[in-house]
Amino acid sequence: MREQVVPQRVGKRAGMSDSRRQVQRPVRRARARTPKKLRTRGRHLRRYVPLMLKLAVLLVIGLLIFSSYRAAASASFFQLRKVEVQGSSRSSVEEIENVVRRQTTQTGVWNTDLDNLSAKLRNLSWVRRAVVTRVLPDGIRVRIEERVPRLVTRLSSGHLTWVDDDAVLLGQLSPADSMPPFFLLGLSEEQTDTAARENIERVQKFLELEQEWTTAGLAERVSEVNLIDVRDVRAQLGGEDSQIEVRLGSQDLTKRLKRALDVLDGQRQTPRGNLISYVDLSQGKRAVIGFVSGARALSAASDSSAAPTGVAPRVKNDQRKTDPNDGHPASNIRGEKTKKGRDKER
Repeated sequence: MREQVVPQRVGKRAGMSDSRRQVQRPVRRARARTPKKLRTRGRHLRRYVPLMLKLAVLLVIGLLIFSSYRAAASASFFQLRKVEVQGSSRSSVEEIENVVRRQTTQTGVWNTDLDNLSAKLRNLSWVRRAVVTRVLPDGIRVRIEERVPRLVTRLSSGHLTWVDDDAVLLGQLSPADSMPPFFLLGLSEEQTDTAARENIERVQKFLELEQEWTTAGLAERVSEVNLIDVRDVRAQLGGEDSQIEVRLGSQDLTKRLKRALDVLDGQRQTPRGNLISYVDLSQGKRAVIGFVSGARALSAASDSSAAPTGVAPRVKNDQRKTDPNDGHPASNIRGEKTKKGRDKER
């Protein structure tokens, strides 16, 4: 019987040790890993449990602190006891303190709405801006920026009242105040947004005229400026001419005022100089002069460049008027022909 020889496999070397041989292991099933994953997740969760407990404790402490804060804020410890007012010159300190006390009675110093309190204070006369701060535990400090009076207006009641750049009515003119060059007439007293915008326009126009007329040396002859309509500016003169109104229109107001005063000074030398009621230069070309004779007003037109000093302008009227002051008939501008002249023409 022949001996059988097993051939050597390719890739294997003779004499290779058993330790270097590869050992094939069975693949583990997925369900075999499940218990291990659960154990791993459990360990992770146990790590976060102390952190969650800490957060919960902090939240509870925060709620307790907040509750304590609310209780302390409403306690008598924070009730208002003193009000400090700074920067008040014209504004009433008593009015400011009353507003502060009314706003903090229910809330206390700690819970007071400072923005709302500042808005309430701005509604007071002379207060333009109010900065409010807490002075714990029981004080409020108010720093006032007051409005600056720029001009004086005459209201419908006849009272003379200071006005600032924003057309806000301030306090009344007192005997101790320095008198302005002239007053403003025509400021609207309606409490509407439209009236407020128009009043600001009137104030700006008035301040421009005040500066121009003061520079030109005309302000001392004016008593007040009527700006009911800024397109029809009228100036009431003062002093000996207090009964005379100058109608200036809307353009070249300083130039027209100077021209009107020159015409007025020239007409003052005439017999009717004391009867002038107005000078109208609103059209800009001719100076129309109004005369008062007794209870009637006579209209007269005069070219300021042509009317010489001492010569009265002719009255613009077809009928002859008798002046009760001098007993002489007034002039007729149209120069009607007499009845005799008309008969000759026939």
